[in-house]
Amino acid sequence: MPDNGWLRTFEDPITLPDGRTLFTLRDVADYITSLPEKETDLPDWQVAMEALLLVSRGGPTMMARIGIMKALNRHVERVFNSDREDTHWGNGSSRETNDRSYLRQHQQTGR
Repeated sequence: MPDNGWLRTFEDPITLPDGRTLFTLRDVADYITSLPEKETDLPDWQVAMEALLLVSRGGPTMMARIGIMKALNRHVERVFNSDREDTHWGNGSSRETNDRSYLRQHQQTGR
């Protein structure tokens, strides 16, 4: 794969909160440099810029994308919803149930 530096594209483009889409490392660099200095001095943006510089020299673009997405979503708080009932663990899935039945059957027969 030829190295295109700042023209490298993301496998999955980054959509900004205002609806614009960033396709290349150059797009992200331009976006970051357009932000106020007060914003880019924040730790999340510093990490994003560091990752962007590393990727521009040949690293995986996913690393830069993760840094940018983390900085963009720094105000989003993930909350655990304990009221949800669609848990997947211990729900008696068919394989789990079949495995238990198989073990019980062989424990009773002594095989």
